[in-house]
Amino acid sequence: MRTYNQWMDEYGVSHQNHTNQLIHKICVPLIMLTVVGFLWCIPTPAVFASIPFLNWATLFIAGCLCFYLSLNFIQFLGMIVQTFIMCFICHHLYQAGILLPFCIIVFVLAWIGQFWGHKIEGKKPSFLQDIAFLLIGPLWVTRFFYRKIGINV
Repeated sequence: MRTYNQWMDEYGVSHQNHTNQLIHKICVPLIMLTVVGFLWCIPTPAVFASIPFLNWATLFIAGCLCFYLSLNFIQFLGMIVQTFIMCFICHHLYQAGILLPFCIIVFVLAWIGQFWGHKIEGKKPSFLQDIAFLLIGPLWVTRFFYRKIGINV
């Protein structure tokens, strides 16, 4: 299994252009939010009802967090915060009855942005090489935030 630094280095190869980086800083979290939202919308078995907020999205997040913990503890902490915010947003949009249309629109627009960024970059998206890079993108974006506040991960 690759180390955290190996993942970051490999992902960074196709994300050198400043415009592409900016697009990714916006679109990657939006794509993750919409994936969580899509999973939030899937009906759950009755047994899930006995545990608050247990749904397909929170199960997916739990799996992602286990992967992030295996790579880097500080990044894991940042992803806990981000996924908590995503769950908060999804819960409220779901209660308002607009989660699914919101996710469809934002998902499509964010992927258009991603592919536009890679067109500018002149390199294919990393996930075409390895699907696991779809989980690495959020860590790569979070690393920028950490560096802004003086934490080098």
